[in-house]
Amino acid sequence: MTDGIDLLAVAVGGRGVVDPAEPVLRADDEALLRGRAAFETIRVYGGRPFKLAEHLDRLAGSAERIGLPEVNRLELEELAQQALDAAAAPDSVLRLYWTPTPASLALVSRLADHYGALRERGQRLISLRGVRADEPWLLPGVKSTSYAVNMAAEAEAKRQGADDALFVDAEGTVLEGPTTNVWWRRGRTLYTPSLELGILAGVTRATVLELAGETGYAVEEGHYGLTELLAADEAFTSSSVREVMPVTELDGAPIARGPAADELQDALRRAAGG
Repeated sequence: MTDGIDLLAVAVGGRGVVDPAEPVLRADDEALLRGRAAFETIRVYGGRPFKLAEHLDRLAGSAERIGLPEVNRLELEELAQQALDAAAAPDSVLRLYWTPTPASLALVSRLADHYGALRERGQRLISLRGVRADEPWLLPGVKSTSYAVNMAAEAEAKRQGADDALFVDAEGTVLEGPTTNVWWRRGRTLYTPSLELGILAGVTRATVLELAGETGYAVEEGHYGLTELLAADEAFTSSSVREVMPVTELDGAPIARGPAADELQDALRRAAGG
């Protein structure tokens, strides 16, 4: 269940905190059989999950779109606190799951220790052909456990010597990363793909939109080609766990470092109290 995650604690609906090695799902739960479940990944700062309410909102929306039972927010909040108390790791990663049984899970894991070095160096990305999920039946913006394609994209990026992938559609329109939203800057304007493209409405993406004005940047959301990103003054990604992460190479072409990524990372940490 942890897929190599350094798991610290697990709490299960109706059972509370359990041994991380203990089975927690029924064999016929469609989360296991078909990847039909909703989840959220949340960065924890000083023992407090950042933007927990917003993540629960998105979880409830994903569950509704997938056709799961209504999310029990109070139960998930309680499980999150139980798991965080058991983990006793102030800076960590919280994952919440809601399955068709229904089953509710809260997992706390240790933060990966390489993000600081990666932020210092900057990410190398490769573009991969992705699906533009703008048709309703494709579940645009839903965060589900049907994550095999996303993980395959990350594996392909690493196979090619990159750090991560960037999805583009058949026309070369920039979409998102497997677990990130993407941004770039020209002058004092930040650009990011529109949610109309069917990309995930990242909670950290929404936070960066708020913080951009505070740091003196305008923001434009739209449909942009890969050539526009390659011509940017700087680029970066955003996600709950990796936060704001500079991009210094795309498809082998260098992208300059700039001030926006560092300024927004600092602003994000201040907003999170981290």
